Amino acid sequence: MMGGACSRKRDQQVNEDSGNRGIYGRYCKSGSSKWLGNSISRLAVDNKQGKTKCPSLMELCIYKIREDIDKYSSFSMLPRDISQQIFNELVYSQCLTEVSLGAFRDCALQDLDLGEYPGLEDSWMDVISSQELSLLSVDLSGSDVTDSGLIHLKNCTNLQAMNFNYSDQISDHGLEHISGLSNLATLSFRRNNQITAQGLSVLSGLVNLLKLDLERCPGIHGGLVHLKGLTKLESLNIKCCNCITDADMKPLSGLTNLKELQISSSKVSDYGVTFLKGLHKLSLLNMEGCPITAACLDCLAALPALLYLNLSRCNLSDDGCEKISGLTNLETLNLDSCRIDDEGLVNLTGLTSLVSINLSFTVVTDSGLKKLAGLASLTSLNLDARQITDAGLASLTSLTGLMHLDLFGARITDSGTNYLKNFKNLRSLEICGGGLTDAGVKNIKDLSSLTVLNLSQNNNLTDKTLELISGLTQLVSLNVSNSRITTAGLQHLRSLKNLKSLNLDSCKVTAYDIEKLQSTDLPNLVSFRPE
Repeated sequence: MMGGACSRKRDQQVNEDSGNRGIYGRYCKSGSSKWLGNSISRLAVDNKQGKTKCPSLMELCIYKIREDIDKYSSFSMLPRDISQQIFNELVYSQCLTEVSLGAFRDCALQDLDLGEYPGLEDSWMDVISSQELSLLSVDLSGSDVTDSGLIHLKNCTNLQAMNFNYSDQISDHGLEHISGLSNLATLSFRRNNQITAQGLSVLSGLVNLLKLDLERCPGIHGGLVHLKGLTKLESLNIKCCNCITDADMKPLSGLTNLKELQISSSKVSDYGVTFLKGLHKLSLLNMEGCPITAACLDCLAALPALLYLNLSRCNLSDDGCEKISGLTNLETLNLDSCRIDDEGLVNLTGLTSLVSINLSFTVVTDSGLKKLAGLASLTSLNLDARQITDAGLASLTSLTGLMHLDLFGARITDSGTNYLKNFKNLRSLEICGGGLTDAGVKNIKDLSSLTVLNLSQNNNLTDKTLELISGLTQLVSLNVSNSRITTAGLQHLRSLKNLKSLNLDSCKVTAYDIEKLQSTDLPNLVSFRPE
């Protein structure tokens, strides 16, 4: 059962949609959490006083306009900043319709954030484009806008940011309509099956692009050659494009301003990495799941600005891994699921700038963890592996600066939790190997800085655990699923006023029990299980 739990977590890490999403999530056209709740509740509760904040006069006016939106035919006479606030309110509360949108014609709005908005289609684009030179950013992600709809944006020549993530009705023809928007700095077409290498040719004129996102666009192989002239480009995301090969890396060698490059789950090998040697400003490189080996580490060591390196699920092993010691400026290193063992950890001892390291699903044992004791700068450590035990945790007690500690599948017992007392700065803790009882939680209750606590899969925990952690008032997320928690224990959560997420799956608790607690004592709780 424990092995199954760890495997599920591992699958989540491998799934690109649930991993590092950047600033965009996975879009759907309805049911998004973005639209949960109404605007009045957004005014929030003053957590310290437990009182509702009084809305400003402007806010009250905007809410009144929202309620009576059908009475207004035009806001074009209002100052732009007020029209923008009214528009934002209608979008947030999901009260904007194609009819009410008409009132914003020629309002000179600057930002139209309509990502995920239901019903958005080509017929809306006429009003959107009427903002003309004032329009600076538009997000039409997850919409039904087609190539024809993009024609309307031709005259919005001051546009600086456009997002069309998960807009599967936009193809190469649509890109042609935006080819003249030379002021664009940010452009995103995540998860698009229609865009091809030929379509990317129209991007060659967007010389001011700083950020380009083509994640999960499977038809772009051979098209990166059209990016050669985009010398200002700082961020390129082509992860999960398994069509990308070594040949696609060559055109990138001249993009010397690149600071972030994401090519995970592609076919790029050690040879492809050689084309990156001249990218001296590159600080973030994500190669998760690429068929690279330790042979590429020489090239990576030549990147002086490299701070973040993701080699998760790559073909790295201890053989040749000594070259990793040359990456002396690294702050974040992900070796999840690599064949690194205790001997390989010797090569990390000189990486004294490391702030975060992920060693999940490696073959590192308790003995090897002693080699991490000198990495005093570490604030985040992920050790999700069954072979790690209390002895391994004991080896880490010198890392007093740790703020995030993931021991998800490690076999930590009540005795081992005594070592947690050394980590006074912990904000996030996961111990889900099944070895804890209420006695072990006694050593967790004094970690007063915790905001995230995951004790799932420890099926011997009882209501006493909730009583013990009731003093951790900074908690935002709590998971005690697969335990013996009952409805009676919920009373101990009343003090956790900051709690936003609560997971009590496979406990003797119902959704009704949690909803009742939410309504009376946990005003900030927005996500809970069972639901």
